[in-house]
Amino acid sequence: MTSQAVTKPDRAQSLDQDISRLRQQMDALKKHLMKEPSADILNEFDAVTEDILSEVFGSSSPLLDTYEYAELGEAAGLLNLTDEAPEGTNSQSQRETIRQRHRVLESAIADLESRRASLAKEAKKRKASGPSVADFMAHTVRAISLDATLREAGQSLKKWRIGSLLVQSGDDYIGSISETELTSEVVASGTDATTTTVKTCMREPLVTIETSDPIVEAVRLMKEKGTRHLAVTESGRIVGVVSVSDVIRYYSGVV
Repeated sequence: MTSQAVTKPDRAQSLDQDISRLRQQMDALKKHLMKEPSADILNEFDAVTEDILSEVFGSSSPLLDTYEYAELGEAAGLLNLTDEAPEGTNSQSQRETIRQRHRVLESAIADLESRRASLAKEAKKRKASGPSVADFMAHTVRAISLDATLREAGQSLKKWRIGSLLVQSGDDYIGSISETELTSEVVASGTDATTTTVKTCMREPLVTIETSDPIVEAVRLMKEKGTRHLAVTESGRIVGVVSVSDVIRYYSGVV
């Protein structure tokens, strides 16, 4: 059994989209301040906003928790924006809870804009040091279970017309297997490919390189580790693969 995972859109583009979505919610809140909405409209708005915050920051994000406090008019103290007021004062009115929601979204957007600025800085740095691994990597990750047979691995390599597969155990990638290992194990050693599993001859641990590393670092690492394929990571998460053919493509000037 093989699997494949396709990376999400470019991080900068994704961040821009998230910022835009949250700004639209902020604009809607400004209108609600001018004309107080019904409870049903506000509840529907909150559900959409919570979904966005959960998707962007994660379901356990403090920002999501703070937004839920804002719905109750209790977020001001958490954000250190106003003094805590006794119950029954204006801070408990619907208008004040809307303001608190607005402040939470401002904090969320500020967080995303900070990340966006960091990405721009990284991109500028990469441009100064030459092409990076991200510019030439394959963005599709193809993998096979460690319990699959060598025959299945060979069939997958042929099907996808690639030289290697990542080896997967559950949700984790733990190694790799290439045409080289298959040739050595099956042809040279006479192993039965129909009964022998991938885990018996896979290469581990997985050799990785970051998307932001220069392409020349991929060359150095391939030579040092004696491999023709590297798993590419971004903030510790595998997002693609770079092979010796990708490196050759760069040095041949073929984009």
